[in-house]
Amino acid sequence: MATTAGTPGTPRVLRAMNDRAALDLLVLHGPLTRTRIGELTGLSKPTTSQLLNRLEEAGLVRTTGSESGRPGPNALLYEIDPGAAHVAALSVGHTGVSAVVADITGTVVGRSRVEAESAARGPERPAARIAREAVEGALAEAGLPAGRLHQAVIGTPGALDPDTGELRYAPHLPGWHSRSLLAELSEELGTPVSIENDVNLAAIAEQYEGAAQDHDDFVLAWLDRGVGAAIVLGGHLLRGATGGAGEIGYMPLPGAPLARGGESATAGDDGGGGLQSLVSVPAVRALAGGRPLAEALTDPGVLDETARRLGTGLAAVVAVVDPELVVLSGQIAEAGGEELRRRVEAELTGLALPRPLLRISELAGDPILVGALRSALTRTRDTVFDTH
Repeated sequence: MATTAGTPGTPRVLRAMNDRAALDLLVLHGPLTRTRIGELTGLSKPTTSQLLNRLEEAGLVRTTGSESGRPGPNALLYEIDPGAAHVAALSVGHTGVSAVVADITGTVVGRSRVEAESAARGPERPAARIAREAVEGALAEAGLPAGRLHQAVIGTPGALDPDTGELRYAPHLPGWHSRSLLAELSEELGTPVSIENDVNLAAIAEQYEGAAQDHDDFVLAWLDRGVGAAIVLGGHLLRGATGGAGEIGYMPLPGAPLARGGESATAGDDGGGGLQSLVSVPAVRALAGGRPLAEALTDPGVLDETARRLGTGLAAVVAVVDPELVVLSGQIAEAGGEELRRRVEAELTGLALPRPLLRISELAGDPILVGALRSALTRTRDTVFDTH
């Protein structure tokens, strides 16, 4: 049986646990035969057959051909029914809003983007309607009508204050600071909505599909127009009392102006001070006399100075958190690549007693969207796969 021996529970609860175990195996492995599902769950053939019949009737699994090439009759293959649920993932930035729609298996079936120029914000174009436009575009590409979504996860800079519901640490997103933002988004999209910090979502992407798959304690350093970090300890994100854990762009460092004045100090590209004023994209380009980022980070002098600044900032984080791994992500990490990683590693030596591994993110595509999609799928499967 798929439960721990001796675990108390009613037959209904045990059936639901076995159902979920089988569904998770199908998500992980793809199509499986009844025999293989029985082997992996430890269930008997009759129990496995009953389970699959139950899941077929619930619209959660379907047959998809048969397994050939073995002695005896061909065995039917079972898979998750992709149409059992659909989710949306969105990434919000200063240049616009990107959205993807995926089925319950995680297959992306539609994409859309609303550019900032088309998403001019104002009373007639609130944030929730911009998000709806992006999602509707993705649904249209997928050939799905509105109202088919079970969940949407939106990645934004900053974080929702748990007390006020207001988006904090993101003054450069005008129109996204309503205290009723979640309710407005849910109403416009017609589905439950979660808002998550974009760097946290990038860390989730690394945790499940990227450089941190083999680590439960790591820090993701996001090095882009904005600078931030996500801290994962024991496999769980550290969020902080107000959702602001990891806002290292504000961190004071030698040579950086102080980011005084709270959020009002972050309106500029350099964050008004702190680490962000030293290692953001505008700061690195300024080091190189305004050259494009990719060109700037081929200059050994620019690489050395960027690594020195970044190493000093990361040393403070490493000294406090003591992670197993630091993942560098964002445009700076992508453009600097291995040459930057090697220099930062050398800078960290001696600055902080812990010696974490240092890796460059190699995720394809937008890691924020990848993480938002993973989060939306996890939430949706917990609901849809519950057969209690």
